[in-house]
Amino acid sequence: MDYISKLGVQSYCYREIRQLPDLVKAVRETGVDRIELCGVHIDFNDIKSHAPVVNALQEGGLTIVSSGVNRVFADEAKSRPLFEFCAEAGARLMSVSFNIHELPGCLRTAEKLAEEYDIRLGIHNHGGYDWLGNIETLRWIFNQTSPRIGLMLDTAWALHTGQPATNYVKAFGERLYGVHLKDFSFDDKGKWRDATVGQGTLDLPELKRALEEVGFSGEPILEFEGDPSNPVPALQKCVEEIRKVFA
Repeated sequence: MDYISKLGVQSYCYREIRQLPDLVKAVRETGVDRIELCGVHIDFNDIKSHAPVVNALQEGGLTIVSSGVNRVFADEAKSRPLFEFCAEAGARLMSVSFNIHELPGCLRTAEKLAEEYDIRLGIHNHGGYDWLGNIETLRWIFNQTSPRIGLMLDTAWALHTGQPATNYVKAFGERLYGVHLKDFSFDDKGKWRDATVGQGTLDLPELKRALEEVGFSGEPILEFEGDPSNPVPALQKCVEEIRKVFA
């Protein structure tokens, strides 16, 4: 699929690799050249740090396609630096979350800033314990917001709710702006752990079919949080499995 040629990776996978040259090296060794940057590797609130970080990654051959997961607040001034970073990086997507007690103000601020900076926001569904993790809540939000706000589907956290990730794809095809390709395996007590994508509970061929059916053209972003001290070998296996299935 064309979008798999754009496969990127979430920088949190490399959370114990803090120096930017080492991060660039690890990402390139993983086999991709696109990244979603998280707060481990930059202070989004420090606007003066944006350009040096962006320059370091771009000079290393990486394209910043997204940032996050970032919490967008009702307070416009507090949220604006997140959007300033996307503008500096040339990223057209941000994965986001919201505080329930700030509704509806946080949604209005998110819409306003997304329109101003011409980017799309993808809500990250962070599992069954997160208020944004279930389909009905997401449908409620999308029914009262502009298309600037859509879904950044995390496939593993969808599984955590007891539903296949494909249910989210089918429910929100037109608002599906990105996919965190992530997998969990579960023990008999329901405890989860990261698995090589496609080797846990996630049905990759089924996901591929569902994405084809809705005409997905957003950002595919690999995420594997295991082995933080030596993440590259497992991430390489994930890339190999994803490309094999989506070839």
